[in-house]
Amino acid sequence: MVLKGSSEALCPPPSLELRPSCNKSQSSPPLDSSSQPHDGVFPEEREPVKYGELIILGHNGSLASGDKGRRRSRLALYKRPKANGVRPDVIHNISTPLVSKALSNKSQHSISYTLSRSHSVIVEYTHDISTDMFQIGRSTESMIDFVVTDTASSGNSPGGGAAGEGGGGGQSAQSTISRYACRIMCERSAPYTARIYAAGFDSSKNIFLGERAAKWRTSDGLMDGLTTNGVLVMHPAGEFVSEPAPGVWREISVCGNVFALRDTRSAQQRGKLVENESNTLQDGSLIDLCGATLLWRTPAGLRHIPTLKQLESLRQELNAARPQCPVGFNTLAFPSLAQREIVDKKQPWVYVNCGHVHGYHNWGYRKEKGPTSPGVMAPAGTGERECPMCRRVGPYVPLWLGCEGGLYLDAGPPTHAFCPCGHVCSEKTVVGWSQIPLPHGTHAFHAACPFCGTWLTGEQGHVKLIFQGPVD
Repeated sequence: MVLKGSSEALCPPPSLELRPSCNKSQSSPPLDSSSQPHDGVFPEEREPVKYGELIILGHNGSLASGDKGRRRSRLALYKRPKANGVRPDVIHNISTPLVSKALSNKSQHSISYTLSRSHSVIVEYTHDISTDMFQIGRSTESMIDFVVTDTASSGNSPGGGAAGEGGGGGQSAQSTISRYACRIMCERSAPYTARIYAAGFDSSKNIFLGERAAKWRTSDGLMDGLTTNGVLVMHPAGEFVSEPAPGVWREISVCGNVFALRDTRSAQQRGKLVENESNTLQDGSLIDLCGATLLWRTPAGLRHIPTLKQLESLRQELNAARPQCPVGFNTLAFPSLAQREIVDKKQPWVYVNCGHVHGYHNWGYRKEKGPTSPGVMAPAGTGERECPMCRRVGPYVPLWLGCEGGLYLDAGPPTHAFCPCGHVCSEKTVVGWSQIPLPHGTHAFHAACPFCGTWLTGEQGHVKLIFQGPVD
């Protein structure tokens, strides 16, 4: 963040007043969720202003344990009844042992940068009536508006969202998501621009960057820094719904500046400043918190996605066509959108290397330990089978409709499936997501199914489904 104001001299003054801007062309960072925790998130007025929605990737419509309050797979951000944003006000250079005394004012937001055992810099923030701020993190404290925990790849789990919330074996033994991961500041007047900043204020309304954290003085003598595992953002290269194309992953600083990625996720050496890019969120922006990836959808972008009612209509249309197994000639049917984890007897299965859709059968194993007991369905993704139609060998999995409409790029017919998980959606959606590398670990990137988090396989990462109609 480049705070406009007088530069510090070689012997900096004990305090310095700052102007109310936190970046070129930006308002300064925000937030005081603690004064009004969530009334802006769940408004009571009839037609509130919606800033946008955050959707966690890897959960197909809801958390494995169900959406409850601030723990959910999708959250809409609305204009609050009263502004709760904050902006930089005064910077202090003090002795490190006096930091706790300087931060004793619980009504004052501040960011503390520890430069050494004897020197710290504290930036105080003041109320900003023009912005709303929303905090995201692992903490369940009241100042966090959106509680996010680690999303594990669903692997061979059929149908449902990835585990990772409230049990079920999906949450990591030790989370890599910060308790106060990031904050989003939204302008309260049109065009309601939303900007993201690394780190969030804790229960004492403070952000602490310790001696080992990546931090530095800016060119005009002020301060900026990065969080331990970083907050990464990728803006789409084009319009997310019309010309989906991946952008470049960048790291966002505590003050909202944009940097190239570090060599590893937690390296102390920051990347190069990217001056021609901003922290302004746009439709399709991805936010990675090192353990969970969030998608930002704007109100304009949400108008292009299918509603749950439309998805149910598409499911009924598929079933009304009476697709049949080309071998057993039994009629296939997609289960209801509410049904998860349990494979239905009529559920269609697909050979993901060729796209031929069949009913379940317990033969055709090639690279498998052996078939299951008679009458028992094999779990999804167990080994490879030979397609009886074209003889191609590959994974054989049940098909599931993608239930999270916010992950769709359009409302087109569900004609394609991701490989190897079998989540079904429109062609535009599978093509778009198969091009996007998502962060994994400290420096790896892989394209993944947005509905379950499974890494995509094959040349394209998706396949066109080949249904056989009724023979009568």
